[in-house]
Amino acid sequence: MATTPASPKAKSAAAPKASGGSGLRRLQPNEVLFNDGDPGNSLYIIQKGQLRLYKPKGKGFIEIAVLRAGEVIGEMAYFTEDSEAKRRSCSAKAMIVTDIIEISFAAFDKTMQNLNPWFKTIVNTLAARLRKTNDRMKELESNSVSHGYGNKAATYEFLRPVDIVKIMSVLFLTMKGHGENSSQGVSVHKKVISFYAFDIFGLMESKFDELINFLSSLGHVAIAKDKEGMPALIVVKNLETLRSLLIFFNTQRILPPEKQTKVPPKTEQFLDAILEQVKEKRLSGDTVKINLTPILEHYQAHNVRIELIDLDDARIQGFVGDTVVEANNQLVCDLYLSKLLPVMPALRMQNAIQKLNENQGKF
Repeated sequence: MATTPASPKAKSAAAPKASGGSGLRRLQPNEVLFNDGDPGNSLYIIQKGQLRLYKPKGKGFIEIAVLRAGEVIGEMAYFTEDSEAKRRSCSAKAMIVTDIIEISFAAFDKTMQNLNPWFKTIVNTLAARLRKTNDRMKELESNSVSHGYGNKAATYEFLRPVDIVKIMSVLFLTMKGHGENSSQGVSVHKKVISFYAFDIFGLMESKFDELINFLSSLGHVAIAKDKEGMPALIVVKNLETLRSLLIFFNTQRILPPEKQTKVPPKTEQFLDAILEQVKEKRLSGDTVKINLTPILEHYQAHNVRIELIDLDDARIQGFVGDTVVEANNQLVCDLYLSKLLPVMPALRMQNAIQKLNENQGKF
């Protein structure tokens, strides 16, 4: 979840208390800058990175926007005389490592006081109009709360299966239609992808950017520099892998839960260790025999809580056969390599997205 890039120290449930001072701050991926309803005493200028703006609603969120370098956030709390209204109108969270300049309202007020009265009036008028727009936004209904199979209520999902399929479809088709081949893979400029993703298909920018960052963390996508030296080229390292992932998620999303192909994180880890044994021993063929004993002994020696029972889900999915005891009490099983290898990247991505959703779903 691999995963969406998130530091172990990243804070998602609660934002750190604002200092009220000014200076440079660095936010780690998934770290909250402020929460909806928090008191506001500073504004922020984004130097580098991306901030996701969202508003909690029920069990889900209204996705508002993605802000990038050069944009300002948190200024609206300054332009109100009502002390109760001097609160954040939405939540803000870093999507990647983000550098921001914090300017306290006390410092900003000194600058405002030095403005010409007519210019100050213009600024206040524009701020009042923007606040009215924000108030109207509060009336919008969120489509971010997912529904389970049969339209049953489910927990909040930031990236729903349909979101993943839409975004990956746009990415794949754009690469096929406009991509340029290079030693790194197939590349398309962000402007071209943005045109199709946002202007034509109306995808949500925060979800699109999050999935691109996520695919980058998994090694499927890279960001390269364009002719002007700007990091504006999206590079898909293997278009066929992207196509396979797209087909997998599109197939899975229309199936009832009991028919979906999935394994828990512990089972995924077990399968990764098995595939490592396949690589080390250079095993090949549709079906290969795996010695599970050294894998289990390794987990035990390193106090990793993975046991033989954690392979049951892989057996249910038809990736491995029954475990048997052979000579010297070695535990072995058949691995159906030709069935597992094509879907293993998708299984990793599936678990990584689940973890990302869990992190994004925290207030």
